[in-house]
Amino acid sequence: MRRTGAMCRQLFLAACVLLGTHSGVAHAATPAGVQSAVDMLDHADHIKTSNHDEFLKLLGQLDQRQAELPARQRWQLRYLDAWQTAYEGRYDQAKPQLTEVVNQSGDATLQVRATATLVNILGIGHHYEDAFTRLSILVDQLPSVKDVEARYQALGEAAQFLTFAGQYELASGYAQQILDDAALRDHACQGMYFKLHAQYLGNRIKGSDPGFDHGIDTCLESRQELFANAMRGDRADYAIRQGHADEALALLQSHYDEVLSYRYPALIANFDSLLARAYWERGDLAQSRKYAMAALENSVHDEYAESRSLAYQALYNVENRLGNAQAALEYHEKYMDTDKGYLNDVTARALAYQTVKQQLLANKMQVDALNKQNQILQLQRRLDRKDMETSRLYIALLLTFVASIAFWLLRTKRSQLRFKRLATRDSLTGVHSRQHFVDEAEALLRVSARSTHDACLVLLDLDHFKDVNDTHGHLVGDLVLKRAVAACQHHLRRHDVFGRLGGEEFAVLMPDCSASQARERAERLRQAIAAAPLWGETRHVIVSASFGLASTDRSGYDLHQLMIDADNALYQAKREGRNRVVYGQLGDFIVSNEPGRPANDHTADAGSNLGNAASANNL
Repeated sequence: MRRTGAMCRQLFLAACVLLGTHSGVAHAATPAGVQSAVDMLDHADHIKTSNHDEFLKLLGQLDQRQAELPARQRWQLRYLDAWQTAYEGRYDQAKPQLTEVVNQSGDATLQVRATATLVNILGIGHHYEDAFTRLSILVDQLPSVKDVEARYQALGEAAQFLTFAGQYELASGYAQQILDDAALRDHACQGMYFKLHAQYLGNRIKGSDPGFDHGIDTCLESRQELFANAMRGDRADYAIRQGHADEALALLQSHYDEVLSYRYPALIANFDSLLARAYWERGDLAQSRKYAMAALENSVHDEYAESRSLAYQALYNVENRLGNAQAALEYHEKYMDTDKGYLNDVTARALAYQTVKQQLLANKMQVDALNKQNQILQLQRRLDRKDMETSRLYIALLLTFVASIAFWLLRTKRSQLRFKRLATRDSLTGVHSRQHFVDEAEALLRVSARSTHDACLVLLDLDHFKDVNDTHGHLVGDLVLKRAVAACQHHLRRHDVFGRLGGEEFAVLMPDCSASQARERAERLRQAIAAAPLWGETRHVIVSASFGLASTDRSGYDLHQLMIDADNALYQAKREGRNRVVYGQLGDFIVSNEPGRPANDHTADAGSNLGNAASANNL
C-alpha cells in the first residue's frame, strides 16, 4: 500500500531546532589574547548553519586552543562539539556529551540548550517517555529563561517535538510564541518553519499556501537556506500528492545541490525520497531507482526512518513495473517491515506523550493533596486559639478537597488503564491493532506448537480500495471498512484472532484448523464481504477482497514465516485477478468473481485508506 496524507519527515524535525542558534552568554573581561578566542567561539556559534564550512574550520581551531578559553567558554565549546556530533547523526556519541554539559557545566543557559538538544537525541533513540519528561521540565523553565537564544531553543524544541508526537495545535502555539517575541525576531525564519510544518502535517494548510512563500523569503533574507529548503520539501510533497510531479521535480532539482552542500544526512535523504516518488509518478523508472538508492545511502541508519520506507516502496514499484518479480518481492518485504515499524513508532510517540501527560497530572494532584494535608495539620494545631466551629468547618472543606483530589487521582489512573486498553484495539474497526494481533497470534502459535495442532494464517485485502476513497471520499471508505469487518465477524470462531494490519489489510489466525478447513472458511469470508448488505452512505459501493492463506504444516509455527507465505499467496491472488482465495505458492486457489464485475477488469491498486502497512494490492 502507498501511504496517503502528509509525509512527516520526523528525522529532520528531530534535529532542526538545533539549527540557527547561538549563545548569548555574557563574557567577563579577559586579556586580549584570550578575547580573540572568545570572539572566535561566539562567531562559530552564530554561523553554525548559515556558513557550516566556516563553522567546522573554527571548531577545529578552537579545539586546539581550548586551553586559552575561560572555564565557562570551555563548556560552551563542549556543547558545540556535541551539537556537531548530533548534526552528523552520531547520536549515541552526542548523548553522553550533552549529559555532561547538563550535569557539570553549572551554566543555566548552556544547561537549557543542552537539555533541548538532549530531548532530540532521546527522541531519535525512541526513548520517548524520557524525552517528553525532559521536555516538560524544559517548558516549565521557560518563564525563568532570560537568555534570548536559550529561550528560542526551548520554544523551538517544544514546537518541533510536539509536532513529532502529532500534537500539531500545541506545536503551532509554541512556534507562534517565537514569532510574537520581539527579542526573537532574528529567529522569525525558524518560527515560521515550525508553524507552517506543524499546520501542514495537521492538514490545517495546503502546501500551496502563500505562507510558504513568505516563510521561504524570510529564511533567505536571514541566510537560513536550510530551513528554506525544508519548506520547499513540504511544497514538493504536496505537489506530488496532487499529481504535479513535474512541478515538484523542478523545485527539488533546482535546489538539490544546495541541500547536498549542507552535508546534513536527514534532509538529503528526504529530498532523495521525494525525487524518487516524483520520478516514479512521471514514469522515469531509472531516475526513480537512482534517487531511492541514494535515499537509503544518505538516510540516518534508523531502521524505521520514513525516508527508508519510502525508498523501499519506490524500489518495489520500479522492479514490479519492470517485471523483476524476485527483486520486487524482496523490496516489498523490506518496505513492509520498515513501514509497519515506522507506524508502530508513531503510535509509541503518541502513547508516550499521553502517558507522560497523565503522570505529570497525577504528580501535580499528589503534591496538591500533600499541601492540603499539611494545611489541615497546621489548622488542627491552632484549634485551641481559633473558633472551634469555624476551624472544623474549614477542616471539613479541606478534607472534601483532599477527597476530590483522591477521586481525580483514581480517575486519572483509570484513564491511563483505558488508554492502554485502547492501544490494543484499532480505533476505526474495533478489531485487534497490528501489534496486539502479533502478540496474541504468537502466543497461540506457541500453544499450537506444543500440542502439535495445525493453525492457519489468512491475510485479506480489500480490492480497488483506493478507487473507493478517490470516488466517494475517506469517510465512506471508513464505513466500507467497518462493513467488511462486520461481515467477517459473523463467520469467525470465538478463539480466532482477528486484527487490522493497516489500511485495508486484515489478518486472521485460525488455531486448531487444517489448511482445507481454512480455505473453506476463507471462502465464506470472501463471499460474506462481497454479499455484505449495502446500507447508508455505502449503498452504492460494492467491494470484494483477495485472500492469501498459509498453514503451519507448510510454514511452521513461526509467525514471521507464516506472514511472508500468506503475503506471497495474497500477491498471487492479486495478480490472478483479485476476489479469490490462494493457498501457498502452488497455484491452488479458489476463483470467485465479485457480482457484476469480471475478475480482471482493474489495474493494480495504488493506495489505501489510512496509508499504514505494505501489501500486495499494488500489484
